[in-house]
Amino acid sequence: MKTSKLSVTFSTIETLSAREQASLVTLYLRYYDGSSRARFLNDLKSKNEIMMMLDDGKIIGFTTYELYDSVYRGEPIKVLYSGDTVVDHRYWGQQKFGFEWARRIGRYCREFEGRPFYWFLIVKGHRTYRYLPAFVYNFYPHWTRKENALRDVLIHLASEKFGTHYDQELGIIRYDHSHGHLKDAYAYPTEREMRHEAVAYFLKKNPGYLHGDELACLCRIEASNFKPLTKRLILG
Repeated sequence: MKTSKLSVTFSTIETLSAREQASLVTLYLRYYDGSSRARFLNDLKSKNEIMMMLDDGKIIGFTTYELYDSVYRGEPIKVLYSGDTVVDHRYWGQQKFGFEWARRIGRYCREFEGRPFYWFLIVKGHRTYRYLPAFVYNFYPHWTRKENALRDVLIHLASEKFGTHYDQELGIIRYDHSHGHLKDAYAYPTEREMRHEAVAYFLKKNPGYLHGDELACLCRIEASNFKPLTKRLILG
C-alpha cells in the first residue's frame, strides 16, 4: 500500500457529481450486501456532507454525516450523526482517514463551543466500533461502563431518528430486512483483531450485525474526553 498520493476532501452532498456518486455506489456495494444503488443514494441525500479519501484522484474511502439540532430535556444540543463509512480493504491500517476525521470534528468543536455536542454513530461492523476507544475515553455502549449518563441521551436520539426500529433494551437498530450488512469476506474479525476488547465486546453486543443489525453508539465531543493524540489533532 502506497500512501504518498492519499488525499482527503470534504464536500456537501448536493455538490457531488454524477461520476462521484457512481464511484461511491460501486465502492459501497463492493463491501455490503442487503442494499442497492437506490437505497444507498436515498440515504446519501439524507446527509449534509461527505469526507472522501482519494488515491491519485480515485475515491478509495468515504464517510457520510449529518449535522443537526435536537433538544434533550429542554436543552438545545448539536449532533454529528455518522452514516455509511467504507474504506477499500487495501488501505486498512493507514491513519490518514482517522486523522482527517478527527481534525474535522475539531473544526465543529470550535464552531459549536458552549453547546453540548455529541457524535452519534450507527455501527455495522467491529472495525468502525474501534474508532470510539481510539478517539475518546468515555462513550456508550462500553464494555466496562454499564451505567453511563450517555445512555439516556442515546435513547433519545436513536428513538427520535429510528422510531420503533430502535430496541432500547438491546441498543440495536433492526429492520425487517437488512438495509446493508458487510459481505462475509469482510465481516469476520481476524484472530489478531479478536484480541481487542472492543472487537470482542461488539460481537457480543451485536451478534446480528452479520444480518444487518446496527449498534447505536454515542460520545460527548469535548476536550476532556479526547485521547492525547485526538486532542492534538482536534485542538491543534
